[in-house]
Amino acid sequence: MENQTNPSVMEQDAKTLRQIRVEKLLQRQADGNDPYQITKYNVTAKANLIKKSYAQTEEQFIQEANGDEEVLQQKLNVLKEQPVSIAGRIMSWRDMGRANFIDVRDDTDRIQVYVRMNDIGKDNFKEFKKWDIGDIVGVKGYVFRTKKGEISIHAQEITMLSKSLLPLPEKWHGLKDQDTRYRQRYLDLIVNPDVKKTFVTRSQILREIRAYLDNIGYLEVETPVLLPLQIAAAARPFVTHHNTLDMDMFLRIETELNLKKLIVGGFDRVYEVGRIFRNEGMDPSHNPEFTSIEMYQAYTDYHGMMDLIEDMYRTLAKKICGNDIISYQGTDIHLGEPWERLTMVEAVRKYAGVDYNTWETDEDARKCAKEKGIDVEEGNNATKGHVLIAFFDAFVEEQLIQPTIIYDYPVENSPLAKRKPENPAFTERFEYFIYAREMGNAFSELNDPIDQKARFVKQVEVRRAMGDTTGEVDEDFITALEYGMPPTGGLGLGLDRLVMLLTDSASIRDVLLFPTMRPLPKYGQQSTDQELSENK
Repeated sequence: MENQTNPSVMEQDAKTLRQIRVEKLLQRQADGNDPYQITKYNVTAKANLIKKSYAQTEEQFIQEANGDEEVLQQKLNVLKEQPVSIAGRIMSWRDMGRANFIDVRDDTDRIQVYVRMNDIGKDNFKEFKKWDIGDIVGVKGYVFRTKKGEISIHAQEITMLSKSLLPLPEKWHGLKDQDTRYRQRYLDLIVNPDVKKTFVTRSQILREIRAYLDNIGYLEVETPVLLPLQIAAAARPFVTHHNTLDMDMFLRIETELNLKKLIVGGFDRVYEVGRIFRNEGMDPSHNPEFTSIEMYQAYTDYHGMMDLIEDMYRTLAKKICGNDIISYQGTDIHLGEPWERLTMVEAVRKYAGVDYNTWETDEDARKCAKEKGIDVEEGNNATKGHVLIAFFDAFVEEQLIQPTIIYDYPVENSPLAKRKPENPAFTERFEYFIYAREMGNAFSELNDPIDQKARFVKQVEVRRAMGDTTGEVDEDFITALEYGMPPTGGLGLGLDRLVMLLTDSASIRDVLLFPTMRPLPKYGQQSTDQELSENK
């Protein structure tokens, strides 16, 4: 019991077990059986297919035998002449003296292996009994069903392919500490098979997105990750240094500008699956390094992108989940039904009971915010647009559980979007929300180079006023626009949040193989995350 509650005792036990295993390895190496010298193993079958194929063949034999048990056994004995070879990790062990049962897991499933001294030889069996749970082995033998009804492999040869020097987590308690699971994802994948399913599904989602976009004429492209300047956007970049050029460079915070340059160059439909880096906070839905998918289509607007994203999500849900109604954190999400579409003004009126159209001046808006107890970041400089955004954040977003498109954003927080001709205070921009979480962002892209440069300059001035001198105007992008960019619809979505939705994962760390984590304290360093946070 003490070992389960005292970390120092548990650590000491782990060191002792490791030393025992190291000694076993050294002895094998001294005997000329170094597993690390094995460079390959002939795998002829996978665990899941072995079990599926045997069950189908057995059913066929049962039907052919027509109730004659002797005939059935004769047919099943034929399978003994059809050996299979698998490789995987020993996950459990049941010692029955001269016969042992081990469970071996490969990358598809687990399968039971029956190892008997009479089949592999006395010396080999004696050596086999020294092996440990966690060792990686190769097994050659024939498939059969045990008296208890489990499809298994009767081993005729068994080979250690790699020695596990560290013990796996105890069987019944498993690996449940979240911090350890994220830091040691390899161990998480070993002992929690369902975790692997999440990442297999992630790969399938990405493949289906690519297929969807490719089938409607989009071209996948790649653009630079390292950029020579930092635009004056709100997101903070990571900074690095190029030694040869002796200049600072910035990891990209978006793929937008380069993709729109390609629209200028004549590609009518482009998209990129890109790694994005933002030097900002972390929470269950944010990681400083994440994957975005941005797509741009010439000769359409934000309404065209609304139709595209609805259809793409509906298609993905059916392909991945088998239904356009999915369960997320206990709530049914209806992706197949037409998504509700509200302007930001309509949404604030619906959920906050405040009507933007009654504000005649910016002062009216600020007064309304004060009366409702809404804190507006811009303070006395807040415009009606700033106040509208503050009301949306305070009252609306948390209500948007079912898929909802919010469109026509104030120009104040949409520097790259095209203004609405009939109401220049708003832009042709939308975001879509599911489970009270923003999932993607889209625009009728601004293609007026004069207007675009004026907005860039204003962004830089705002940053300068806040004491930040790093932001710059991307003059090359302005030059590209001056050659002429056609009317274009653009949309960006976070792949990680989409994977969370379709795999029912609560945290972004559950869908990232190696999420960003604070390094563990080094030897002699006792500071914890909490202490560091308090000191900060």
